[in-house]
Amino acid sequence: MKFLLLQNKKWLLMLCMVLSYGATAVELDRRSVEFKTPADIKWVRNAAGTNEQAILFGDPAKPGPYVVRIKWLPGNFSKPHFHNGDRFFVVVSGTWWVGTGDKFDTEQTVAVPAGSYVIHKGGQVHFDGAKGEEAIIQVSGIGPVKTEQLADHKH
Repeated sequence: MKFLLLQNKKWLLMLCMVLSYGATAVELDRRSVEFKTPADIKWVRNAAGTNEQAILFGDPAKPGPYVVRIKWLPGNFSKPHFHNGDRFFVVVSGTWWVGTGDKFDTEQTVAVPAGSYVIHKGGQVHFDGAKGEEAIIQVSGIGPVKTEQLADHKH
């Protein structure tokens, strides 16, 4: 009986701690710290239906720094293209597949696992995407970003 009473006190104490946590949550000064929870992140699917994008900071189409997340849907890749400046990536989840050169071949890509860091050099041709699983990547750089498809560039 004493053991059950002790166990109940532990559960009651834990319940009180959990309930009091919500009551004493700290309010941050948003002038000092800005954040978005996963529920606050707004994903927008591209016209081709191959990926979704969420702008976290700035605007890649305008001058200045930006941070964007890209969610590659399984089985989808970009075609060979290049950008006007360097872009810096972190693989947040899944496996991102990256290839280089003007010949599009998903079998000639390298698996980049979650937690990896990648730099796409400005002016260099590459393609990327997801194979069997969704991949979320976070890209940052300095805008405005101009993307040129290799096919468009050859005309």
